[in-house]
Amino acid sequence: MPRLVSLRLAPLVIALASAAAGLVHAQSGSVAATPTQVRPDVDKAYTQLMASPAIQKLLDAVKADHDRSVEDLKMLTEIEAPPFKEQKRAEAFLARMKALGLTDARIDAEGNVVGLRKGTGNGPKLLISAHLDTVFPAGTDVKVKERDGKLYAPGISDDTRGLSVLLSWLKVLNDNKIQTVGDLLFVGNVGEEELGNLRGIKAIFRDNLDIDGMVGLEPAPDGSVLMLGTGSHRYEVTFKGPGGHSYGAFGQVPSAIHGMGRAIAKIADIRTPSFPKTTFTVGTVGGGTSVNTIAPDARMAVDIRSDEMAPLLETEKKILAAIDEAVVEENKRWNVSTLSVSTKLIGDRPGGRTQSDTVIVEAATRANSAFGHKTLLTGASTDANVPMSLGIPAIIIGGGGKTGGFHALSEWIDVTDGWKGAQNSLVTVLGLVGVQGTSAPLLEKRPPRAK
Repeated sequence: MPRLVSLRLAPLVIALASAAAGLVHAQSGSVAATPTQVRPDVDKAYTQLMASPAIQKLLDAVKADHDRSVEDLKMLTEIEAPPFKEQKRAEAFLARMKALGLTDARIDAEGNVVGLRKGTGNGPKLLISAHLDTVFPAGTDVKVKERDGKLYAPGISDDTRGLSVLLSWLKVLNDNKIQTVGDLLFVGNVGEEELGNLRGIKAIFRDNLDIDGMVGLEPAPDGSVLMLGTGSHRYEVTFKGPGGHSYGAFGQVPSAIHGMGRAIAKIADIRTPSFPKTTFTVGTVGGGTSVNTIAPDARMAVDIRSDEMAPLLETEKKILAAIDEAVVEENKRWNVSTLSVSTKLIGDRPGGRTQSDTVIVEAATRANSAFGHKTLLTGASTDANVPMSLGIPAIIIGGGGKTGGFHALSEWIDVTDGWKGAQNSLVTVLGLVGVQGTSAPLLEKRPPRAK
């Protein structure tokens, strides 16, 4: 067992951080105890980084770049990027990356923007990412509007702020000639939202077998570290029958809608564990042709989630069995066999967890303490689900600024002092990959995965 170093904060800082953590807890909840001690090498790395004149100059550059970074934020926000239609924003993001000096950048076959900033060699490769897509459909008004000290626009915080922070990091690292030991893989990925099904980040890990860890940027309060990935399966369920006149064919044909109704009632009675939290819902329904027709078709979409895969799969098994039972009962009701059902998996987000005693979580915790923040460990469904499911250490942290109204037309961000969060998260990253002449990398270099 390695010797641990205690983390200490001034009483006032602890009080303020605790109040902030209480707000976060109400929104997303703590999923694990925050580390109170870290490994000596973690403590040493961040002590060295924060004492380095070169790193202090770099952090000053992040602050100085804030206003320019906000212009990037506005520019990218005003390029709509619905799921599966991210190309124009990807092209703009790629152009900015190249303009800021990352010549080894491209758009891959899945539509991700990928650029590698090489380290000195023999260090780990860290993926740093933010997603290009938003939940809003094509045609949404994405013009940025400013009022009461806030910037309003759909998608401005989730996750366009993350993209603009990545660009700011790239600029200040290059301008200040900071040479990391490990490689930084800059990625603006597609397909994080809705039925994008994490297709972008899945492609990244499919095509890059040598990634040693991931730090993703999402809107999150200072001090928040996401280390649990909630898994989910989503199904499109379609019921088919012959249909018929509501009066003339009564008793001769089954109703697809009645069969679906039986299935929904059975699903509603399924019980799931409260811990690990496991949930389900029939989110949408449709079907039928008219009020006086025995419905020939019906369809519904089912969402199943859990913080662990075993109860998710058990709940999935019960739901699929309930659907089949409902069809049998509807056919039996009319002594026929003409109602059928098909299920299609339309969403598969693997779950996972980065343990709180791993280096990547301790690194984020130690960096947070250096900036006066108490760490809150949280969970959700994000791009980090993919590496977590592969056993690769991954976390999601914030990029700075206060945010709200996610997935609503009234989404907003207050970028006042947002550079502070961008500094904090950058220091987290630098500790993991190491800085030549200042600190050794904390992230372990792993053997490449097999295809």
